[in-house]
Amino acid sequence: MSKEGKHHKHEHRLRRCCGCLASCILALILIVAFVALVVYLALRPSKPSFYLQDLQLRRAITVGDPSLSASAQVTLASRNPNDHVGVLYRQLDVFVTYRDEPVTVPVSLPPQYQGHRDVTVWSPVLSAQAVPVAAYVADDMKKDVEAGFVSLQVKIDGRIKWKVGSWVSGSYHLFVSCPAVLSAGFAGGAGANATLSALKFAQPTGCSVEV
Repeated sequence: MSKEGKHHKHEHRLRRCCGCLASCILALILIVAFVALVVYLALRPSKPSFYLQDLQLRRAITVGDPSLSASAQVTLASRNPNDHVGVLYRQLDVFVTYRDEPVTVPVSLPPQYQGHRDVTVWSPVLSAQAVPVAAYVADDMKKDVEAGFVSLQVKIDGRIKWKVGSWVSGSYHLFVSCPAVLSAGFAGGAGANATLSALKFAQPTGCSVEV
């Protein structure tokens, strides 16, 4: 056999080896993806539950022209309802809205792993100074504060992953919305002699969760 024939034969074998290697790698990827899908479908992780346990105003809500200033510490609890699936909170931003407009600067919570049926509690301080808002929002807030009844929403926007043993899923978007009602009682008598006390968190509430 000539040198040219040997060279072509060698190239043919090399192409066959490369093709077999590529096929094996592709098959391995497909097997891993299939196993991950089977694990995911078999376990079917349930989304975590969130609760707003408390909201304490650290500074009274003030209304500018048109802007809002506020500072509050919120206590949020999350529970993982799964028996065999852990939750990786990769990124969580917490903020407060009023009339669907943000009234505090988002605060990022540290990454957190939540084991099976574990409960995690966060207590971030949310604040903002003279946050610009629409004029009607400032007017509505002023009226609500004077009336002693303010309805807010504490929201979480972030990403989570599911974890089973050493397997970790892709990233999923997490959005949480918790109603927070602040109300004030009256002191010092009745009628014209009554004075409005400070706004306080009414009661713990459950949150809507989207994953």
